[in-house]
Formats: sequence, structure tokens, C-alpha cells
Amino acid sequence: MPSTPEDETAAAHNEAMKRQQEEHRTKMREKKQADRGLLMVNTGDGKGKSTAGFGTVIRALGWGHRVGIVQFVKGAWKTGEKEFFNRYPDLVDMHVMGDGFTWDTQDRDKDIASAEKAWAQSREMMESGQYDFILLDELNIVLRYGYLDVAAVIAGIEARSNRTSVMVTGRNAPEALMAAADLVSEIKAVRHPFESGIKAKQGIDY
Repeated sequence: MPSTPEDETAAAHNEAMKRQQEEHRTKMREKKQADRGLLMVNTGDGKGKSTAGFGTVIRALGWGHRVGIVQFVKGAWKTGEKEFFNRYPDLVDMHVMGDGFTWDTQDRDKDIASAEKAWAQSREMMESGQYDFILLDELNIVLRYGYLDVAAVIAGIEARSNRTSVMVTGRNAPEALMAAADLVSEIKAVRHPFESGIKAKQGIDY
């Protein structure tokens, strides 16, 4: 029985789909062969960016991975995550940026010096080849205020050991950083208890 135009169209479509599927599989195989750590960015105006980062820390630790944390903003605050890791210093290498930001005194020079110190620590850890996962908590805040050069930070992250995955958190992530990332997650603010006059809650907010 001779084929109809509809049959020929269907056959051509099937052939095109097969080619597309094979191209996709080839790309996936190439990606799997690229054995390197990922660059991930958690940003947005919603709550939970650092929380998701610490969830990834726990996941990595569950697999026996070596983990490092550098906190760029919350160093002076007493937080649940810091209290936890202080009890188990053998689990993770955690570094804070000294006294935290000087919001009250507005000492920009001191803030820049603290950010540079934290970034130097980050570079050392990323390039060491000793870590499977490093969380750079609130680095986006530092970049937003211009305390570190965005291009230099991206270059530093890209110079990391192939073994090391990096997650950067904080709102207002630079476009260039998101463009360089393998994974970008944006957390949207829908409702926050602060809007109802509810203060930060221990164990939930810090």
C-alpha cells in the first residue's frame, strides 16, 4: 500500500525526534564526563537562601564529604548553625568574617577589610583541593555593596579545584555571577512574619 503524505510526515517527525534524542544523550554523556564541582547560587528577596545552603551542607556531610563554610555577614551574630558546628568542629571547617558588618558605625573601610579577609580564606579553601563542598554564605551581599570586585570573585571561584562545588547565597546576586553558575535558584518573598509584627524566632530565623 503506497504511503500517504500523512505517513511521510509522521516518519519524518519520528526520525527528527530520534536525532534530537540522540543529541540530548550525547550532551548528557559529555556533561557526565566533565568531572568537576558545580557553582550554585541562591538568591532572591525571600527567606531561606542560607537555610537551603546549610541543608546542602548536611546532605554533603551525610555522604562523608569534606565541607567548608565562610560567612561573609553573619559573623557577629549568634546563630543556630554556628552553635551546632561549634559543638562538632571535626565535621566542618567554618570561618566567619570577624566582627561582621559595621552597620551601626558605617565603617566602610573596616567592612572592606573584613570582606577581603573572608575572601582570601575562601580562595585558599577553594584552591586547596581538600573540600567537596564550600558554602560562601551571604557573599552576594558583599558584592552588592562593592566590597569585592565581581569579576575577581568569579575568576577566583572558577579557579577552584575540580573536586569542589561552591554555593553562594544572598539577595541581589550579580548578573555575571548567575551567568557563570551551573544552578541558580531564586527564592521569592510571598509572606513574612515580620510583616505581621512577629519578631525573629530562635531556631527558625537564626
